[in-house]
Amino acid sequence: MQNARDVLTPDALGMLQTIASAGSFAAAARELGMVPSALSYRVRQIEDALDVLLYDRSSRQARPTEAGAELLREGNRLLADLEAVANRVKRVATGWEPQLTIAVDSIIAKPTVMDLCERFLALQPPTRIKLRDETLSGTLEALTSGQADLAIGVAEVHLQDGLEGQLLGEVSFVYAVAPHHPLAAVAELLTDDDVRQHRAVAVADTITRGGGLSIGLLGGQDVFTVATMQAKLDAQLRGLGCGFVPECMARRDIEAGRLVVKPMARPQRVALVHYAWRRTAREAQGRALQWWLSQLEQPTTRAALLERHQGV
Repeated sequence: MQNARDVLTPDALGMLQTIASAGSFAAAARELGMVPSALSYRVRQIEDALDVLLYDRSSRQARPTEAGAELLREGNRLLADLEAVANRVKRVATGWEPQLTIAVDSIIAKPTVMDLCERFLALQPPTRIKLRDETLSGTLEALTSGQADLAIGVAEVHLQDGLEGQLLGEVSFVYAVAPHHPLAAVAELLTDDDVRQHRAVAVADTITRGGGLSIGLLGGQDVFTVATMQAKLDAQLRGLGCGFVPECMARRDIEAGRLVVKPMARPQRVALVHYAWRRTAREAQGRALQWWLSQLEQPTTRAALLERHQGV
């Protein structure tokens, strides 16, 4: 006896669709160029394999049972999926990647990333986009480990690792506290001794191997660790700690008085931010990666990825 996998072929599902649209076995047989007995036999094979009755044979009309109606619905969906897969394979053969994974550091403006995704998906490419939220060393590690095809927001790019990279821009950091935080009332330049007495808010490095980076923390200082740069900003707005934050992310809160920038005795911190991808000949790059790299070459796009954190 045949099983369901043997009988539920695309051809058989198409045959059931024809019966449903024709309204009777005789009309469907004529449309399919078969004798009615052969058509009935094929339907019976499907029923035997599924151990269900698909049609009510008490009248001349091909009336599906509840089980038959469900098979027709699912069959229509499966045939549509098969057609979509076929179209996708054809399009991938033209140079589009099946999936492009992008590691996005938490310092990058998410509204701009979503704008880029919207523009890319409007092309209706066969490539699926997958975004990974990463922080600090984890952003580059996602690329070097093969878990991402493109990394945006990398601190350093080591070309000897088989990577290509370009500068996205500079990010200035300011030391900021909530107005009700004790350090807000300090009039003179903040020293490391001043800062060490108060809890710092730190962003956890998403690297999976090694200790990761710790930036701006002092020995012996209490630390509140959060997952993203946005969470760090939120924590400092609540007065849960203090620390350096990207000026572009905190600008609105600073201008509104929700954060107070404190001048430091140490030099101002400025970070160079890059984007990176694995080194290949351009003709070997997928069309999706080429599209993203072409967008990242635009100065306005680079600036928006670092500046436009609040959206429009």
